[in-house]
Amino acid sequence: MADLSSRVVGGKQQFIAEMLSQSIALYDDLPMKESNETGGHEFVYRTSIPAGSWRGYNQGVPYSKSTTAKARVGVGELVDYSMVDRTLAEDSGDIEEFRLNEDSAFLEGMGQTLEQTAFYGNTVLTPQEFMGLSPFYNSLNSDITAGGALNGANVINGGGTGTANLSIWLLGLGLRQIYGIYPRGSKVGLTMVDKGDVTPGYDALGNRYEAFTSYFRCQMGLVPEDWRYGIRICNIDTTNAGLLGPNAPDLFELMAQAAYLPPTLGKKQSGITETDAPNDKSPSVRWVWICNRTARNWMDVQAMRGRNVLLRNADYAGIVTDTWRDIPVRCSDQLLNSEATVV
Repeated sequence: MADLSSRVVGGKQQFIAEMLSQSIALYDDLPMKESNETGGHEFVYRTSIPAGSWRGYNQGVPYSKSTTAKARVGVGELVDYSMVDRTLAEDSGDIEEFRLNEDSAFLEGMGQTLEQTAFYGNTVLTPQEFMGLSPFYNSLNSDITAGGALNGANVINGGGTGTANLSIWLLGLGLRQIYGIYPRGSKVGLTMVDKGDVTPGYDALGNRYEAFTSYFRCQMGLVPEDWRYGIRICNIDTTNAGLLGPNAPDLFELMAQAAYLPPTLGKKQSGITETDAPNDKSPSVRWVWICNRTARNWMDVQAMRGRNVLLRNADYAGIVTDTWRDIPVRCSDQLLNSEATVV
């Protein structure tokens, strides 16, 4: 009854202020693709290309070929049940509206979980989820002979130390670059099944009661097929030694550095329009900056102080959006201010 009385005023259900809702940015732009396996997705990438050989008269040349390698990413399954006591729903005066109010919270919560996993998911720590971007772009060292990883070249150091850091991401989202996957033969996105009142509910003592039940499910993974299209600016200190201090890191200098790392970004963005992979159709790549509110606030502050002319409003897919070098800047509340130092 306390549940019901908190939602009903004057005999009518009230609109619930979703004070726990947050900004979810990545899935506005992330393309989805059916996986080529039931529980994951395998892709092939090139590891070396022929360089050719200089030859003289009467001199032969050796045969050469390119080399490739395979990688595989998994799919995670996120599920939940919304259960509402049947009598409670009936006493509300509008069963469907009561259930909708409750189910909306599940949609918001699972959306936040999916976005958080896209950035911080780690199958080493939690095998049931899918691997996110941060564990993939987790080293500044690009020297593989010294224990580094090639994609370390796309991890930019913002200079911070400790555990109060944030990251800014530049992502090229496309079906041959960075994309999401869903299991082969299944549905994409979050699905809901209305199970009515046939699924029993149980209290803390294991006693059964009649309940209206909704079942929510989402199966997905994230594929950085071409790691060159993901750039992470990490180690941006949010304390007095960083953004709040007199020697704050120049966010736009770091972003300019990031803009020159992809194979091609565009004539207005970096001037690099040619790529060594002619089959990669750059117009199909959707570029986006993603940061949290703290980083976005300091972009504005530094833009005002430095008379920055590249951060501006622009029409993006019919929506007025803040852009930097014509790339939309989106806020995600799932990006943390408490990241550990990337080394």
